[in-house]
Amino acid sequence: MHLWRAAAIVVAGVLAAGAAAQDFPVKPVRIVVPFAPGGNVDITARTIAGPLGELLGQQVVVENRPGGGGMVATAQVVKGPADGYALVLGSSSTISVAPATAKNPPYDPTRDLAVVGPIQAVPIVLTASAKTTITSYREFVAQAQARPGRLSVASAGTGTSNHLAIELLMRQTGLKLIHVPYKGSGPALIDLVGGQVETMMDQLTASANHIKEGRLRALAVTTARRSALLPEVPTLAELGVGGYEVSTFTGLFAPAGTPRAVLDRLGGALARVLAQGPVRERFAGLGVEMIEGDARAFEAYVRRDFENWRAVSRDAGIALE
Repeated sequence: MHLWRAAAIVVAGVLAAGAAAQDFPVKPVRIVVPFAPGGNVDITARTIAGPLGELLGQQVVVENRPGGGGMVATAQVVKGPADGYALVLGSSSTISVAPATAKNPPYDPTRDLAVVGPIQAVPIVLTASAKTTITSYREFVAQAQARPGRLSVASAGTGTSNHLAIELLMRQTGLKLIHVPYKGSGPALIDLVGGQVETMMDQLTASANHIKEGRLRALAVTTARRSALLPEVPTLAELGVGGYEVSTFTGLFAPAGTPRAVLDRLGGALARVLAQGPVRERFAGLGVEMIEGDARAFEAYVRRDFENWRAVSRDAGIALE
């Protein structure tokens, strides 16, 4: 009798969860951006939020929560209700690099997060403020060699993919730069344009307009191939940094344990948004490449990326507090 009652309770719970998933969403959905406004992750979230809300029939609100290299806000989502109403716009920085380089990461991306779907891959670009005299990668190297440890290079934060790209560049070239971390790309770009810092490594998405309008000078891209948006800008590999290749990804994630039906509803809507002409044109104009494939393929890619950066961090002795 007791076993029958227990089984009935379990079945009733499963049916209730299924019904709730079918009705999803019945209130606004939040996309948490773990960085300040103005950076690549923020731009990505705001590009998809409007059309995603139209397809879901509920408002999709973007909420910026900068700090801790993006891990603080990501951890808050991870520890929140697994109901699909609080999502995180994840990037290489927060999903792969930060937990791979942290001494005691507050979450395991392979265990604590569920993939809603992939969005896009983004080249990182090395830029210099137009207020400096640096107009090429050769001049960047010359100034770094003339002023060891004094040429400033900004990033979106300690432990981000931009930071690791800087560390990798220093290791492979022997250059000594002074890393200046910010709480997101937006504040860093403001200081870079203003000349408070001299150079920066950042996603092309956030830097593209500043480059086009002459406020920043693009010195090199970090991908294996040149960017279609900046075909005249060479890759670091072309410039003699052999084997250097770094790009970042963005995707939408939910807490582990989110019902499969909810993930499928969100993932299906996201895929439809990314297939829309205006959205694709917006991303193409920012120099990003759409990631093709489903959530399972992206999950496998994220796992490989995390393990790769964890190996790099371990070999380099990086363990951030």
